[in-house]
Amino acid sequence: MDDHPLATTDETSAPPAASTLHLGSGALKVLAHPLRSRLLAALRIGGPATATALAGELDTNTGATSYHLRRLAAVGLVEETDAGRGRERWWRASSAAHSWTERDVAGDPDGEAASDWLRRSHLRTFVEGYEAWLTAKAGWSIEWREAADSSDFLVRVTPSGLAALLDEVRALVERHRDPTPGDGDAEPVVVYVHALPLAAVRGGRR
Repeated sequence: MDDHPLATTDETSAPPAASTLHLGSGALKVLAHPLRSRLLAALRIGGPATATALAGELDTNTGATSYHLRRLAAVGLVEETDAGRGRERWWRASSAAHSWTERDVAGDPDGEAASDWLRRSHLRTFVEGYEAWLTAKAGWSIEWREAADSSDFLVRVTPSGLAALLDEVRALVERHRDPTPGDGDAEPVVVYVHALPLAAVRGGRR
């Protein structure tokens, strides 16, 4: 599973746009926390920031923000930049995205619980974001309203075939990540990908 990466606005201190950090069970357990997952997302979207700035953005206190940033740093998800002066510390995401698979947590109940929490958190983010778009789209140009779309397709594949399909989708997204840097008409766009067995979607079991 891949997170939803967005290029940050600070090219000099941001991670490479295509960098992906593969997480093991231990890192997933650290990330599966409401504030930590929001901190990581804020750094990926907004670029480097101090604990104080992040606390203001996320409506929490600096002490909690500093603590949870250190927890994220301990598993390699965030890192300090060289921009800090004195006691001021600037933090950035260490990668543009992260990934993991079910094999990474299989047999570890706490790891499986962390994976489940993160997947459900991503689902809530998608639903809230799509609803926000439907509410706001009237204020966007007709070109954006036509281009921004949601689709579903039914395919019949094996597990290996589905994995290959998703690899192709990811490769396609990578080619379109930022093909025209500096284009004033370009906007950051979040692309969600979900591929689920139909029987499970309908409540069936295997």
